[in-house]
Amino acid sequence: MTTSSSTFRTPTAGSRTVLASPALLLALISAAAFALSGPFAKSLFDVGWSPGAAVAVRIGGAAVVLLIPVIITLVRRWSKVKGSLGRIAIYGVVPIALCQLFYFNAVQHLSVGVALLLEYLSPVLLVGWAWLMTRSRPRALTIVGAVCAMTGLVLVLDLAGSQKVSLEGVLWGLAAAVCSAVYFVMSAKADDAVPPVLMAGGGMAVGAAMIVGLGVVGVLPMSFTFTDPVFAGTPVHWLVPVLGLVLVTTVFAYLMGIVATRGLGSKVASFVALFEVLFAVIWAWLLLGEMPRIIQLLGGLAIMGGVVLVRLDDLRGSSSRGPSYPVGLEIAGALPADALPVEQLPAVTLATKTPQP
Repeated sequence: MTTSSSTFRTPTAGSRTVLASPALLLALISAAAFALSGPFAKSLFDVGWSPGAAVAVRIGGAAVVLLIPVIITLVRRWSKVKGSLGRIAIYGVVPIALCQLFYFNAVQHLSVGVALLLEYLSPVLLVGWAWLMTRSRPRALTIVGAVCAMTGLVLVLDLAGSQKVSLEGVLWGLAAAVCSAVYFVMSAKADDAVPPVLMAGGGMAVGAAMIVGLGVVGVLPMSFTFTDPVFAGTPVHWLVPVLGLVLVTTVFAYLMGIVATRGLGSKVASFVALFEVLFAVIWAWLLLGEMPRIIQLLGGLAIMGGVVLVRLDDLRGSSSRGPSYPVGLEIAGALPADALPVEQLPAVTLATKTPQP
């Protein structure tokens, strides 16, 4: 596809900064919401829930919450979205269902820290994929930022000491990283025909059906209890952590994540998502009384520095590398079929694409 400068112009640093500021904030909020899943899920695990049960309720409950908005959106926009139903199904299977399933499988063979580290290799995979697709080496600032962010991730996870290493676990963890990378690529697609509520809600429905199906055939163990757990040091009704998992860490987090990724592009959004690990440490400190170590705080600063470097590199990108801002993995010199003039991007990514459930 060929284009001219009259139909698409590469955003300047100033215009990109204006565009990305709200999206960057939404990405951080999304990361903080995703990170709350740990404390909510831990309270359920303590009273006998299995990880598979927690995932099934989390995704299935979110699908139910978004069911009416999804149906309304389908009815109103059927002619525009019917061609995207396959993509929505893939979104539900790969980034939503398989990513969580692969991660839990990795945890069965590795320590939680190592499994997390493997899953959060997704930003590096995205940079490598862009390198492969564009045949153009990432600029030095992106490389330095990636190294800095991943070093910070290792510090935050505090991997010192003996760690369990299993080839099977490593493969599961790398599979989770690939699914995580797919999440950012698919979320970044600036497509008017598929609003975030439909992408998230439709994906949740497909993902929930898959997880429940795996539970029915016995591949994924399911164990539920209705004992009231302790959350943040206080006995609560079992619905409290369940609703937290469904509404906060899934419905809200995924919607904000999709909107933010469409504003930032897949590359930058994937690096900002590393803050989820730091937020998880902070939530564990505030809600579970698990005090972070100095090395973890230093790791958080390293992640922040890495994200800043990658973001600065994104802002100063040259036009010769193609319009990589809305979606960070497009082939240099080519535009996606649904690319919009940059003048329209603020309204599309931050206003018209944010229907509320």
